[in-house]
Amino acid sequence: MRRALLAITGLAAGTTALVVLKGGPGAGPATAGDVPAALAPATPGGTPAPGGATAVPSVSASPGSSTKPSAKPSATPSAERKPASRGGTRTSTAPAAPKTTTKAPKPTTRTVTGSSVSYEYGSLQVRITLSGSRIVDATATGMPLGGQSGQRSDDVQARYSGSSGEVVAKQSANLSTVSGATYTSTAYKQSLQAAIDKA
Repeated sequence: MRRALLAITGLAAGTTALVVLKGGPGAGPATAGDVPAALAPATPGGTPAPGGATAVPSVSASPGSSTKPSAKPSATPSAERKPASRGGTRTSTAPAAPKTTTKAPKPTTRTVTGSSVSYEYGSLQVRITLSGSRIVDATATGMPLGGQSGQRSDDVQARYSGSSGEVVAKQSANLSTVSGATYTSTAYKQSLQAAIDKA
């Protein structure tokens, strides 16, 4: 009798607990800690585990519970591409091209000698120096020295030859005749023209 009474009382208590757990009126959702081990469902459908085993759901989170899922988000990729900042100035990382400086070649300096020209007081040759195609210097060789013919030679040299003479100034054999030295002037101009023709 006593055993039957205890069995009925236990059955009533179990039913009451089950009703409260399933969500009676005004009752909040139950957590895993409120469910007796024997009555805890093993599957989400509420079916007890076979053999009376007490299986507990792997994740039991109630609204307002502070339990966090144990799974962590996957790690970010090791190489991330950072977007370019808006409004910023893009800088080029390409290597700068090597600078090539092309200098104009220096004009070559050369010397050209005209043919030997015989005249009244001897013979002479005019030698000109050119930088590129420009005459930069002129001189006569083989001219007589001393006396009146030497004096005429000096006058012709002073007028025509040198870097500041008439040959450099006019860049041609079209020279004015030196007064008192017509033969010497003519011979000088003939040899100068021959040198210009060779150049």
